Amino acid sequence: MAESSSSFAGSASPTRYDVFLNFRGEDTRENFISHLYAALERKHIETYIDYRLQRGEEISPALQTAIEESKIYVLVFSENYASSTWCLNELTKILDCKKRYGRDVIPIFYKVNPSTVRKHEERYKDAFEEHELRFKENMDKVQEWKDALTEAAGFSGWDSNVIRSENSLVEKIVEDILEKLDLYSISSDRGIIGVEKQIESIRLLMHFESSDIRIIGICGMGGIGKTTISQQIYHTFAKQFDSRSLVLDTKKK
Repeated sequence: MAESSSSFAGSASPTRYDVFLNFRGEDTRENFISHLYAALERKHIETYIDYRLQRGEEISPALQTAIEESKIYVLVFSENYASSTWCLNELTKILDCKKRYGRDVIPIFYKVNPSTVRKHEERYKDAFEEHELRFKENMDKVQEWKDALTEAAGFSGWDSNVIRSENSLVEKIVEDILEKLDLYSISSDRGIIGVEKQIESIRLLMHFESSDIRIIGICGMGGIGKTTISQQIYHTFAKQFDSRSLVLDTKKK
């Protein structure tokens, strides 16, 4: 799991969601996924989750759009994940978006060994034997699913067998997501010269460890990018606060 799953260079698609959750509902919906989703909501992380219990073979156009419009993909590999062609089709679409747009992929190995997923062992082996029988006229699709699992299981992620406390695991995952969202936010405006340096300067001025109230002003001539930098600073740090607001064009009101 040493390979990085992030590359911002190709990011070019508009995004609507911070996170897209890919999971096998029967294994995780009533426990881990519900806890993770609640934790993401508490941090105001916009998350796409498919609540449908009965899902078809092919993912819908609306769901494909949701995948394309998400910044980070969280893949929750569980014991019966590979038995769901729906999950596998989502996975191949996710990896396609990762390649095209440079999006982040975070695999979570929930009560399953990473090598089991990567090597298609145990229940994963059984699932693919069934797929090969069922889709014997479309073995290219089955091989695509296998390749996708092998690739995704090689990304750096989180293992519930290593972090056994579910609360601790969820906290670590949310922290990881917040860090990646900060990097995504900064990278989105790389066209602004020196934006990373400006944001770092503001971070030092904000003194997050202090409980004091702080007011920071950004001054300069018109047209030099004050509003753009202000928006970037807001999107970078907003999730560190329980309440936040971005008010623009106040002089027009």
